[in-house]
Amino acid sequence: MSDKGEWHEERDSRGHAMVPATPRDVVHIRVVSFMLVFLFAFTVLGIMTRAWVLAVIAVIAAIVAVTDLLMAVRRQKQRSGQDGEAG
Repeated sequence: MSDKGEWHEERDSRGHAMVPATPRDVVHIRVVSFMLVFLFAFTVLGIMTRAWVLAVIAVIAAIVAVTDLLMAVRRQKQRSGQDGEAG
């Protein structure tokens, strides 16, 4: 899909790009999403091989990761109401 030249990036009075998320939030969201795939695989592997310790550790790590993901999304939504400047 092409934007046909209709898209433009808004800037604040100082010339900084205005985006609703900080780079830190974007990194948290991407890294945690990537980690969840492997944590799911470790959980399934632990259950299949009856390595309950591995499964429990993976589930606990997944809960921590999801909590971090939700906090990053919440921070991102809260910043959209302010000036929206990243950095």
